[in-house]
Amino acid sequence: MRIRKGDMMKIFVDTAKIDEIKEAESWGILDGVTTNPSLIKKAVESESEDISLDDHIEEILRTVEGPVSLEVGGISKEEMVSEAKILYEGFNDINNNVVVKIPINTATTENDDEFAGVKAIKTLSEDDIPVNCTLVMSPNQALMAAKAGAAYVSPFLGRIDDHIRKKINLRRGEDYPKGTYYPEELARKIREQKIYEMIMSGRVEEMIYKDHSIMKLFDWANDDGIFSGVDLVWSIKEIYDRYEFDTEIIAASIRTPRQVRLCAEMGVDIATLPFSVIEKMVIHFKTKEGMEGFTKDVIPEYRSILKG
Repeated sequence: MRIRKGDMMKIFVDTAKIDEIKEAESWGILDGVTTNPSLIKKAVESESEDISLDDHIEEILRTVEGPVSLEVGGISKEEMVSEAKILYEGFNDINNNVVVKIPINTATTENDDEFAGVKAIKTLSEDDIPVNCTLVMSPNQALMAAKAGAAYVSPFLGRIDDHIRKKINLRRGEDYPKGTYYPEELARKIREQKIYEMIMSGRVEEMIYKDHSIMKLFDWANDDGIFSGVDLVWSIKEIYDRYEFDTEIIAASIRTPRQVRLCAEMGVDIATLPFSVIEKMVIHFKTKEGMEGFTKDVIPEYRSILKG
């Protein structure tokens, strides 16, 4: 039975480099692209010949048949809506595949509007402009984005893993190199051990009723017991499936092939991956070892058949 593309997890490449996009497209596995202003700027600067930002974006859109996310730069609802319309109206006619990235919350100071992103998503979705809601770090943010009408929501797995590592002090809050696997199972056991120690010390009442600083020890992700980026995606998927939201989940900020596998196992709609992670997905040392054996086993008589 041939599986249709719609029945499997889609793979997007998180890059603005034309050569990486074309290479991934040539493998027959590419379904879309996610970009941001920084990625586009770096890609244009690395080009061997002078090319404008507009021309570079147009080339990306022509190369890929699937959705291409372009990000706004504004903070207020009005700025984001205006910039989103400029991007959509200016580039979508090229290949009818522009999606606009809007952060779930653009506030950085107390005076900023915490709901500017949600308002922008609502306005744009009502104008039939597809939105990829980005910088999602909690299931509640994903719920708000879906209710506002986002076509896609992008939870950031790697950044959540980094945040929780620092919270539980696995390496005294030090940064981990990208690509280092986050041991979710160990984090759960550490939390359970801390709770057990509190119970055995007789401080249960203090923990539950009095000392809120103690309770913070058990809310490492600052989001109701989320243990990892993969756990975040699982929670969002549970909510979306329960209420039959049409919003598709794009697992973003992925650092390792293991995260890709776990997302695929839970049935996530899309994973957007750095080019380097996609390359690692096809590599296994036992495959290489097997190929070395296979090539040695091909006898001359069989090679003559293969040559026709």
